[in-house]
Amino acid sequence: MTFFDAVLLFLAGFVSGVVNAVAGGGTFVTFGAMTLVGVPPIVANATSSVTQFPGYITSTLAYRDDIRHFWRQALLLCVISAFGALAGSLILLALSNPSFRALVPWLLIAATALFAAGPWLKPTAGPEHQASVGSLTGSLAQFLTSVYGGFFGAGMGVMMLATLGLTQAGDYHKLNALKNMLAMVIAAIAILVFVTGGVVAWPQALVMVPGGALGGYAGVWIAKRVPQGVVRGFVVAVGLFLAFYYFTKG
Repeated sequence: MTFFDAVLLFLAGFVSGVVNAVAGGGTFVTFGAMTLVGVPPIVANATSSVTQFPGYITSTLAYRDDIRHFWRQALLLCVISAFGALAGSLILLALSNPSFRALVPWLLIAATALFAAGPWLKPTAGPEHQASVGSLTGSLAQFLTSVYGGFFGAGMGVMMLATLGLTQAGDYHKLNALKNMLAMVIAAIAILVFVTGGVVAWPQALVMVPGGALGGYAGVWIAKRVPQGVVRGFVVAVGLFLAFYYFTKG
């Protein structure tokens, strides 16, 4: 890893932290930066999970007052998420880099489209509802989302918030709190599998994590001054650029 690579990755971690704080979608940035410095796609995907994990923890802690009201019921979805993430991450490790590389542009197109549609996929349940978890439909939807999250994390948060809005009762903040809690579980299981499989690029991760922490802090300031639509447009542009890059690189 050259000095230029380290600077690029640190900046990518910083931008990722800002983007996650404002609109979500930071995985697009970290995955793209590692791709540009020559990290193989499976390793880049696995390492992105590591760099995003601290943000999932802090987001969950920020919602601890909401989670306190339904954490016992949410344990079932946590277990389901863990099994789904385990399946998805093991599927990723079973693929070769060329096989995964062939899937990446299609995954990026799907994730970018999902992210772009995010504002229209937000749950609209009224605040008078109480969070209700554990239904069969909700459990199946969460399992499939978790498989995707363990396999390829980009767009997972938007997908999960959309499925929770369709299958669970509760206002937006309660569903977002549940989403953050489940995302933390999914990332933790995926990271354990990736570390065991030896596919995490630790030097790159160690450069990006502090950048992400600083970006997350700065993102609060930026969120008050930059329209969320501008940040969302930036993330969509990055996703489309990466998809084009992988399509042309073949």
